[in-house]
Amino acid sequence: MNVIVFASRKGGSGKSTLTAHLAAHAYKPSRSVLLVDADPQGSLTLWHKLRGTNEPPLVDGTDGVRAIVSSAKRQGYEWVFIDTPPTMSAVVTDAIHAATLIIIPARLTLFDLAAIKETMDLARQLRRPYAVVINGVPPRRDNTESPFVREARAALTSLNVPVWSGQITTRNNYSLALAEGEGAAEYEAGSEAANEIASLWTAIDKSVKAIHGHYAGVAMHRVAA
Repeated sequence: MNVIVFASRKGGSGKSTLTAHLAAHAYKPSRSVLLVDADPQGSLTLWHKLRGTNEPPLVDGTDGVRAIVSSAKRQGYEWVFIDTPPTMSAVVTDAIHAATLIIIPARLTLFDLAAIKETMDLARQLRRPYAVVINGVPPRRDNTESPFVREARAALTSLNVPVWSGQITTRNNYSLALAEGEGAAEYEAGSEAANEIASLWTAIDKSVKAIHGHYAGVAMHRVAA
């Protein structure tokens, strides 16, 4: 079973948004996915209610995730996606401890970058694989990243921070899809938003395969730095 944890001490970094879109993309009748909303704000739960299908199923993890992860493993779930609160609470620690891979969304503000360090420090302490996903940034021009993104990526790389090679761009389709209880591809198949989510999912899948020793190519994650 693979446990993907979305974590950052910074509120508004995009944890719930990425959790919802990736879960909608990953879920198939042949691929079992469980959502865990461990954030008291309940953004993921709201999206799930708007969705109205209970697919993928969601459980409340605000009181703890350890028992939920154990139960999911017994039930044979293939993937568990955990949305966490913007804290360094016991719930977050338990989620990171259970993680196959930690996704750290960052909007590349000063405060987000400080939050990245705290989350990475905990991931390193618990020896769990992690990667930063650049989120909410300007679109590429002629397939070239904005100077702001290039500079931020270079700075993170110089600090030996593992960063996904793609980006999640500021796009209306992300919020419009969530308002309909949908993922990006469900809202508009083939859109740029849908393609970004598909690309991120491919990177996550490769990292997980590498963690399990089933993939020898380049992966975006790192355990310790």
